[in-house]
Amino acid sequence: MIIKSTLSKFPPLAVTRDGLKAYQLKGLQWTVSHAYSGSEFYRKLLDTSGIKPDDIRNLDDLADLPFTTAEDLRNEYPFPLRAVEFGDIVRIHSSSGTTGKRKILSYTQKDIDDWAYMFGRCYELAGVTREDRIQICVGYGLWTAGVGFQLGCEKFGAMAIPIGPGNMELQCTFLVDMQTTVVCSTASMALLLAEEVHRRGLQDRINLRKVILGAERTSGAMVSKIKELLRIEEVYDITGLTELYGPGTGLSCKFNSGIHYWADFYILEILDPVTMKPVGPGEIGEMVFTTLRKEGAPLIRYRSRDLTRLVPDDCQCGCLLPRHDKILGRSDDMFIVRGVNVYPGQIDEVISAIKGAGSEYQVHLEHRSDGRDYMTIKVEREENFHESGDKALAEVISKKLRDKLMVSAAIDVMAYGSLPRSEKKTKRVFDARTY
Repeated sequence: MIIKSTLSKFPPLAVTRDGLKAYQLKGLQWTVSHAYSGSEFYRKLLDTSGIKPDDIRNLDDLADLPFTTAEDLRNEYPFPLRAVEFGDIVRIHSSSGTTGKRKILSYTQKDIDDWAYMFGRCYELAGVTREDRIQICVGYGLWTAGVGFQLGCEKFGAMAIPIGPGNMELQCTFLVDMQTTVVCSTASMALLLAEEVHRRGLQDRINLRKVILGAERTSGAMVSKIKELLRIEEVYDITGLTELYGPGTGLSCKFNSGIHYWADFYILEILDPVTMKPVGPGEIGEMVFTTLRKEGAPLIRYRSRDLTRLVPDDCQCGCLLPRHDKILGRSDDMFIVRGVNVYPGQIDEVISAIKGAGSEYQVHLEHRSDGRDYMTIKVEREENFHESGDKALAEVISKKLRDKLMVSAAIDVMAYGSLPRSEKKTKRVFDARTY
């Protein structure tokens, strides 16, 4: 089967499905050999596992390779997984949200070039043109987001407007004065910007066509609100993590039926986070990455902790590179209430499907003197939903959550706009339990 390219400027590096498998095998063999010869960490890890580079003869041999984790990166600080000489490293980045020692990743010039190519592919799949003006509203610096979006934009050939997050006055001024056509941001920042545009009555003065969201899980309700307030039709979901280059390693297409991921640059496994065995078709599991071309800090079966599922069948857009679902949460975000495992993404899905419920919510957990755990969920009502319906809305949300999660929660319906907004990632779960 030929991989039909809706991607003419940044096409797949292998053009048939059989060719993709052959390309992945060659890349896997190169990565294991490169890591073994260049990285003291990987050499020890593979030797301990009794594996030599020559043992990799087919793609099934991937399952015999050991895992690497975020803890390995912190333990090997300051240059974990490094597999090249220092003279070949042209940049470092650090992941966000790390406690303790940061996870530092090294990049060669080839790594930077490959990252730009993947990001250019994302812009092309989103239907961006060289005439577009892309307002980049994510953080710059050690974080990969800002520089990644800008790198891809310049590689693609569109105009970059590198504002960064926050500063609503400047954001709105540039939306009007620069006639920005594409905004790139976190979902929380996009909602904040959309609400500000709506508050100022700027919808008829801006020229926005698309929004590309990344860096945090999104809900259907949040995406719908962003579309409504900005009066746009196209919102895309971009994926990526610093360990795997950064954002730009996959994108949803206009049909919004999953994330096309760049299987010619890395192998994605979806594994049960407990057994670390492959999950069944359509089942949720942890994303585990093995890079095929990465020089500075290659990944071998890196446990991301992100949860998703593979999407079968071909996509209507014509791009036959494989797809996974949106990021549904993290295996380490799970919390337990009265013996029930709960992921925030499950709460997202329930609330997003209920008419009258807004996109913003908080989960509050406490342990009371009776010895039991209690969960309270604060949910904003939709902007035009009258408060007289709060009691009925709370009952519907409570029932749907109980049916879905098998655990009870008290529902506190709040006024639209009453929960805090964020220009970065919104904190959803507040666990005050002490025992």
